[in-house]
Amino acid sequence: MRQAITLVPDASDTKRPLRVLTLVDRLGTSGGGERLAMEIARRLDPERFERFYCVTRWDGDDSNDRARRAVAPLRDAGVRVLGLGRRSTAAIWSWRPLVRLLREERIDVLHSHKFGSNVWAAVIAPLCRVPVFVAHEHTWSFQGQPVRRFLDRRLIARASSAFLAVSEADRRKMIEVEHIDPAAVRVVPNGIDALPEGDGAKVRAELGLEAEDQVVGAVAVLRAQKGLEVLVRAAADLAGEFPRLRVVVAGEGPERPALEALAGELGIADRLMLLGVRSDIPDVLAALDVAASSSWFEGSPLAMLEYMDAGLPIAATRVGGVPDLIEDGRDGLLVEPGDPKALAAAIAELLRDPERAAAMGRRARERRRSEFDLAATIRRLEHLYEELAAGRSRDGR
Repeated sequence: MRQAITLVPDASDTKRPLRVLTLVDRLGTSGGGERLAMEIARRLDPERFERFYCVTRWDGDDSNDRARRAVAPLRDAGVRVLGLGRRSTAAIWSWRPLVRLLREERIDVLHSHKFGSNVWAAVIAPLCRVPVFVAHEHTWSFQGQPVRRFLDRRLIARASSAFLAVSEADRRKMIEVEHIDPAAVRVVPNGIDALPEGDGAKVRAELGLEAEDQVVGAVAVLRAQKGLEVLVRAAADLAGEFPRLRVVVAGEGPERPALEALAGELGIADRLMLLGVRSDIPDVLAALDVAASSSWFEGSPLAMLEYMDAGLPIAATRVGGVPDLIEDGRDGLLVEPGDPKALAAAIAELLRDPERAAAMGRRARERRRSEFDLAATIRRLEHLYEELAAGRSRDGR
């Protein structure tokens, strides 16, 4: 049964659905947090929520294929899309269209994602008298960066109606490291939809891989956080025992030259395949024998959920919310970050025992589908918006 529509008074005291604006820095064409924000905006119940989506560092031009593919589903779903074209932190004037929209449309809930948008939203929401401000932290290392910790605690947490973490591990760090009031921090686990069945044979043929090749892979933005140099070093350690081993990484980013140089230094340049951004992730995953995650820190990575849903055996670093997703020895194997030999040993263990590895993959898939579903994530957020908006109405704010 559909839940009762949550309505709020507008200026003329008529009733209307809650107006929710999702705020992000970048389009959801790569990073997990951006992709999740886009899906939330698209899939909120249109009978209960009027939906807006604002991207600060995109100018609204969807003439290129990637932008068009990203934005079209939002517009098709009835979401109003705004790009601010902000080029630098100093470009204060870029915020004027958003400020005008927040005021003229009488937005009820401003939901920002990731640190940059959270900071600006913490300033703009009170300025525009937005009743509910939800800040969403997707992950960071919680090390160094004292200014960021200060802003999280003294600005974002104080301005927000709720400060969201994606895992219990991140919530603990927000409380213990950043000293944010525990009552301000709520956990909303990430989720994904079930992946379509992939065509691994097609990708293997494209890459010139034979059936006998053992393929370890990852889907990741090529940035320092992902620790892909650890995976490259692990591959070098495995080269002797597994002469047909190949490492495939789908994603793009600033670390590409360093990774290519490292593979060359270690003598495994021919074993590393950096595919760039791919639109056929289910096919790429179906081509793998083992999925690897070598990150230095994580929140609740969507790529890990995709590995699980694809039924892949997983070797991953024990960071952030990853242990909430993978039980070591049951759903996959976990190792400490920054240890190539430990990661190599975990990958080798999975490659040596395909039956045990396949059983882990099946359990991981079952767990993803029962505990980390995108529809459930969105339902939690819908209830949260309604709860917070109702509380503000009772308070007369």
